[in-house]
Amino acid sequence: MPQFDLPLTELETYRPAVREPADFDEFWADTLAEARQFPLDVQMADAGAGLPLVDVQDVTFAGFGGQPIKAWLARPRTADAPLPVVVEVAGYGGGRGLPIEHTMWPAAGVATLWVDSRGQGSGWGSGGHTPDAGGSGPATDGVMTRGIESPYDHYYRRLITDVARGVDTARAIEGIDPSRVFVAGTSQGGGVALAVAGLVEGLAGVMADVPFLCHIERAIAITDERPYAEVVRYLSVHRGARERVLDTLSYIDAANHTRRATAPLLSSVALRDAICPPSTVYAAFNAYGERAGGADKRIEVYEDNEHEGGAGHQQARRLEFVRSLTE
Repeated sequence: MPQFDLPLTELETYRPAVREPADFDEFWADTLAEARQFPLDVQMADAGAGLPLVDVQDVTFAGFGGQPIKAWLARPRTADAPLPVVVEVAGYGGGRGLPIEHTMWPAAGVATLWVDSRGQGSGWGSGGHTPDAGGSGPATDGVMTRGIESPYDHYYRRLITDVARGVDTARAIEGIDPSRVFVAGTSQGGGVALAVAGLVEGLAGVMADVPFLCHIERAIAITDERPYAEVVRYLSVHRGARERVLDTLSYIDAANHTRRATAPLLSSVALRDAICPPSTVYAAFNAYGERAGGADKRIEVYEDNEHEGGAGHQQARRLEFVRSLTE
């Protein structure tokens, strides 16, 4: 894939006008308040991972609508002080996978709470275990158009809320330092992490790599790759629904959420990425912290990569980032 988007010099100053609903803040405040009316009801059981140096717990907590969400909590067995924790969610189509798959952070002396993606987990990886109890109306394959007729019904209202409640859950677990909670993700997970950064106060940091769900209106105009192509396919059938659909998606657009974020951010972009085009990533990154007058942020640029981005190289950057904020 060639570099098809704006040149890097333009990306670095790219600040488009992104569609934002007038009731954006009220919508999300009400959504989180409604979810927090339900007790977290955190349940934990040994995951049977068989790892002598890493303790993995099978966690269930109440997410959107009080619905049970699964997660893995992995942490070093020998920890003798409250630990920082990274709350993470998978890329599009993935789930929480197997308990033995989340050991990098415990190896570094950091806990991780890997939140399952409701209704996903069958597209790649090792599966998921949380059904999606919501959703209504017509939709294409995948979750991008699930409930797209209304922001109240849209899939990502539920998933973003689940991960925000995952932060609440991490802060409530004994042995976790509630002042050192990070949110992280790649692709879909990166977009959700950016949304949570704008919704949840007091985060220690945010890691969002090649993030999805950014400047969605531009994305569907310049790429025909899934998942954005799901929206185009939906609109090709529902020909009169364009404005309603774009209004719905504006509530989940990470470029709107990032304006409200304040925690330090490490992000990344790949300049040959047709799944999450570079200009959409920069639309969210450049707006990050805008309403607070700015925030500590940096972005790693992978000029010759597609959606794989920095892969293991970016994982090394993440380790450095967390250490810089916790030691």
